[in-house]
Amino acid sequence: MSTSEDGLSHDVPHLEPIDRAVEKRLIRKCDLHVIPVLSLLYSLAFIDRINIGNARLQGLEKDLKMKGQDYNVALFVFFIPYILFEVPSNLLIRKIAPSTWLSSIMILWGIVTVCMGVTQSYAGLVVCRFFLGLCEAGFFPGCMYLMSMYYRRYELQWRFNLFFSAVILAGAWSGLLAYALAKMAGIGGYDGWRWIFIIEGLATFLFAVVSRFFIVDWPETAKFLSAEERQLLIRRLSEDAADARMDRLDSKARRRAFGDWKIYIGILMYLGVNNTGYSTSFFTPTILSELGWTAVRAQVLSIPIYIVAAVTCLMSALLTDRLRHRYAFAMLGVVTASIGYIILLAQESVSVGTRYFAVYLVMAGGYITQPITLVWLSNNMGGHYKRSINAAMQIGFGNFGGIIASNIYVTNQRPRYPVGYGVSLALIWMCGIACTVFAIGLRLENQRRERGERDARLSLPREEVENLGDDHPNFRFTY
Repeated sequence: MSTSEDGLSHDVPHLEPIDRAVEKRLIRKCDLHVIPVLSLLYSLAFIDRINIGNARLQGLEKDLKMKGQDYNVALFVFFIPYILFEVPSNLLIRKIAPSTWLSSIMILWGIVTVCMGVTQSYAGLVVCRFFLGLCEAGFFPGCMYLMSMYYRRYELQWRFNLFFSAVILAGAWSGLLAYALAKMAGIGGYDGWRWIFIIEGLATFLFAVVSRFFIVDWPETAKFLSAEERQLLIRRLSEDAADARMDRLDSKARRRAFGDWKIYIGILMYLGVNNTGYSTSFFTPTILSELGWTAVRAQVLSIPIYIVAAVTCLMSALLTDRLRHRYAFAMLGVVTASIGYIILLAQESVSVGTRYFAVYLVMAGGYITQPITLVWLSNNMGGHYKRSINAAMQIGFGNFGGIIASNIYVTNQRPRYPVGYGVSLALIWMCGIACTVFAIGLRLENQRRERGERDARLSLPREEVENLGDDHPNFRFTY
């Protein structure tokens, strides 16, 4: 047995040392083929999900005769199928080529987005939002799962944050795009908010059709790699996983996967910070407009907020991978967002400029912590099926944060939103507490394994030992 520089124990036969120059070329090749296309497609998915906020500023509620909490209900209904279908989707993507599955569901939600632009009633809008959630359910966890199968654990955060920052920047330019599309008002007899949905939906549809030929499949069958490169990629990932395989989803594997405490703590981590992500996406244009600015100025002033959030997201990724540590950076984001929420709760006592600065803090803090919670949990999952189930459950059930965000910014409380900011502050600290429990639990489990307290698992039948996932005694957790 040997211990690698990242703290993993390995029982491996003697192999020739990996040529580092060849390895670097392989990683660069993966970076060029895996990350850019997924980043572009996810930014389109995100725009299709949040463009309702921009449509609201352009007269959506008035034209569809919406009142009271109707807007919040339209947001809420998206999450019902989105949560319920993420686990089934990630089990399907394991059996279907990712390029086929991801492009297909994207084609469907592009069609649904166009339908949102032509609906003539509030009921039609709600139905479209439901089917949008159904079609989008498999995309984000599928991308997370796919990326995690190409990179070692301390290579993944930077790549994932590049992917994630594309979404943050999409939030910046989506406001300007929506404003430009709204200028099409009157063309074809459609109002401006309708063109926002129609054009953005058509763009999604067209990109999805083309993406079928660019989205990568699993490393074992990746066409952009040669046979030698595939072999090297699988070898380095196997060494990183330290015997933690789960390639069969039998009854014992299901019990290990669905009974893993780490997944449920991971859900709480993501749910707590995801509420902040959705709150800022859905309500930043509205919040800024209620600071006394016009809708156009509010959309323009939201752009630098997203840019700062993207920069902090990428900086934290570089540092957390380089320092091989997750917990402190997750807590840094929690504290930063908390300061922003506290300022917003006390907004009657501060200037408009200070409130604007508070939105920067909330967004930057949230986007430091949110991607870390996803990668951190994925880093501590071993095996194909374990990562598939983990990604779907954490993202799926963590999206209850989106349901909460849809309902806490009560219309009759504008512009102060005491419930919205208060609940969001409480949830960001639920995330912080869950992160602390997670870090302590992982450290204690590593100590038990170092003392040999899990070695009894090696006496199980061979086929079970080879399918233990991260329950394998040689696996070490990261925190």
